[in-house]
Amino acid sequence: MDDSPRVDIAEEARLVRRARWGSREAFETLYSRHAAAVHALATRLTGNRATAEDVTQETFLQLLRFMDTIAPDRPLRPWLKRVAANAAIDRLRRERAMVEFDDGVAAPAATDTPDQPGESLGLLQRFPPGIRTVVWLRVVEGWTHRELAERFGRSESWSKSLVSRALARMREMIEVEDDGRD
Repeated sequence: MDDSPRVDIAEEARLVRRARWGSREAFETLYSRHAAAVHALATRLTGNRATAEDVTQETFLQLLRFMDTIAPDRPLRPWLKRVAANAAIDRLRRERAMVEFDDGVAAPAATDTPDQPGESLGLLQRFPPGIRTVVWLRVVEGWTHRELAERFGRSESWSKSLVSRALARMREMIEVEDDGRD
C-alpha cells in the first residue's frame, strides 16, 4: 500500500539538502509531510500508540543521523518507512513480543470476530505483534520473504509459512462471522 502523496523529488531534495545544512524549518517541513505515515505504520506494527510515538521519534532521529546518506533523487517516505519498520521490529524484540506462530495464533472464538465483514486491519490487530508485523510488511508494504527472513534472522520458508497460516486464520475468522450472520 503506497500512501505516499505525489512527491516533487526536486523540492524534497532541496529540503533534505537544507536540513543537512542545519535548517530547522526544512527538517520541520519534512517531518510534517511524513510523520503521520510513519506513525500509522508504527502503530499497525506495534499495536500500541505510545510505542508508535517512540518508533516515530527514533525514525526521525535516524533521519538526522543519516541525512548525508539520503539519495537526493528518490522519495524520502519509503526510506523512512523502512527505518520505522526496522525500529518497530527491534522494539518488539526487546519487549519479547515476537511470538512463534503456533504459540500465539489460535483460531478465534466466534465472538472474537470484527463488527463488519472484511475488516482485515481489525482482524490483523488480533494477532500477536510479531505475527502482525510480518504479515503487514509482506502483504501491505511489499517486503519480500527474503527481506523478512534476513531482518528476523529466520529462513524464507519461515516467513512464507507464517504469512500463509496467518492469512488462512484470517479467512477462518471471516467465515466464522459469515456463518454467524446466516
